[in-house]
Amino acid sequence: MPKRKAAAPNRAFKVADQIQRDLTELIARELKDPRVGMVTIQAVEVTPDYAHAKIFFSLLTGDVDETTEALNQAAGFLRNGLFKRLHIHTVPTLHFLFDRTTERAADMNALIAQAVASRSKDE
Repeated sequence: MPKRKAAAPNRAFKVADQIQRDLTELIARELKDPRVGMVTIQAVEVTPDYAHAKIFFSLLTGDVDETTEALNQAAGFLRNGLFKRLHIHTVPTLHFLFDRTTERAADMNALIAQAVASRSKDE
C-alpha cells in the first residue's frame, strides 16, 4: 500500500493567513454587532487538525471584555462565512482572544525610557 504524502509544512500557516484575511473582511463588512468596534486581527493560530483556531485581535476603540464576548458570540456566524470562502475539509471553531502585545510593548518602552532618564541623571 503506498504511503500517504504528508501535508505541506506551510499549509497550516497558509490556512491561518487566509482565515485572518477572510475574518478581517467578514467582521468589517458583515458583522453588524454594535459592541464590536474597530477590531484588527493580529494573528491566527490553527491546531494541526484544523479543529480550532485562536484569533488574536487588538482594539482601537471600545470595551475589551464586551468586544471579546460579542466576537465569541458571533463565532458561529463568522465560521459559517468562512465555510463559504475557504475550500478546506474542516473549518475550525473560532476562539477570540484579546492581544495585549501592543500594551506590553508600550509598557516596555516606558520602562526603557525611564531607565535611560535615570541613568543620564546619574552621570
